[in-house]
Amino acid sequence: MNFNDEQIERYSRHILLPEVGGDGQQKLLAAKVLVVGAGGLGSPVLLYLAAAGVGTIGIIDDDDVDLSNLQRQIAHKTKDINSAKVDSAARAIAEINPDVKVIKHKLRINQTNVMEIISGYDIVADGSDNFPTRFLLNDACYFAKKTLVSGAILRFDGQVATFKNYPRNSDDGDDGGNCYRCIFPTPPPPGEVPTCSEAGVLGAICGTVGSLQATEILKEILGIGESLSGHLLVYEALGARFRNISVKRDPECALCGKNPSIKDLSIHG
Repeated sequence: MNFNDEQIERYSRHILLPEVGGDGQQKLLAAKVLVVGAGGLGSPVLLYLAAAGVGTIGIIDDDDVDLSNLQRQIAHKTKDINSAKVDSAARAIAEINPDVKVIKHKLRINQTNVMEIISGYDIVADGSDNFPTRFLLNDACYFAKKTLVSGAILRFDGQVATFKNYPRNSDDGDDGGNCYRCIFPTPPPPGEVPTCSEAGVLGAICGTVGSLQATEILKEILGIGESLSGHLLVYEALGARFRNISVKRDPECALCGKNPSIKDLSIHG
């Protein structure tokens, strides 16, 4: 692929990096990333992937922009209130980078549509705000062998993890790293963990965690640096602390362990 003059200038800071260069920028332009949620986490993920030149970005969200969103969801503006978030986010992407192809999915992802939707993408970014969606995406990406970069935030804390979801080639349960269920085996009972709308969230936390997600996605596309697979990165804003926790595959994991009990998505029915 040959870059035109505008692209050479637009991506010059990437091209200058020996770890990226022209070949790496071509990988970014050829990549397809699905972002689930165009809210607090999805907003910075979408904007940074677009700025970086990720060629195809899918957006899933069934919600409309509300005034209360604007404290943290930086892809949307006051003029976008009452617009569909996928439309508002697509406009923001177009204003940043017209190179990017945006695919809008104005829907709620579920057991019946998830496999078909994620099949068209290389990497899935989870910016959802509820446990049913997180577990569904984890399980679907595992069965589809798609890399999943997950983020979560609440109040003053956040976390990021990458799940490679490679196929296992042996019986020892170690190939391919851990899945989300290795860390959190089952969703908490409804109401046990408050949502951001119930407990609140410092808006800038979304930017911190979403930017980390975008960085890990770019690293996975480019094949550079150390993958976050096998680790859980925890950010505690009030203490200005990061903790990188090593996580191994759980041999008893119901999804990716030696004797899995979850063999399809019917558990999410």
